[in-house]
Amino acid sequence: MDLALRPAREGDLPFLTEVYNQAIAAGNCTCDLDPVTEADRRAFLRAHEDPRCPLFLCLREGEAVGYAYLSPYRPGRRALETVAEVSYYLDFRCRGQGIGSRLLPEMEAEARKLGYETLLAILLASNGRSLALLRKNGYREWGRLPAAAHLGGAQVDHLIFGKQL
Repeated sequence: MDLALRPAREGDLPFLTEVYNQAIAAGNCTCDLDPVTEADRRAFLRAHEDPRCPLFLCLREGEAVGYAYLSPYRPGRRALETVAEVSYYLDFRCRGQGIGSRLLPEMEAEARKLGYETLLAILLASNGRSLALLRKNGYREWGRLPAAAHLGGAQVDHLIFGKQL
């Protein structure tokens, strides 16, 4: 499978919006509850123009299948400058095809290039696919906020998984 990353750009906004709205509609992949607009995603895209916080479109044989990005953890706190949060979203039509298993190591390599030493993934305990992917790639649970998220009448734990690079 030919998988490539390229920086996301303005023309990718419809795809970024669609994929994130898939995650919201699923009800177990994000703490956002309301669909986002392309204007919302434009602000998100702008927030990732910083070279230390890249946003990549994931392409399989030239077709967009997902995206991933790095975000600073506790920005402005110099003691944590080598820690980043990694996030990834796949088009639901492409799940279960091994893309995440290729995408996450690529993001780790990007993080290393940028001088990050630790990656965190912050997710819901109800997101079984992401939990499996993280565990498969050597991430471990480093923190748990019990029943912190309220999703459709259910309380769900919010987790922090981490890995030293």
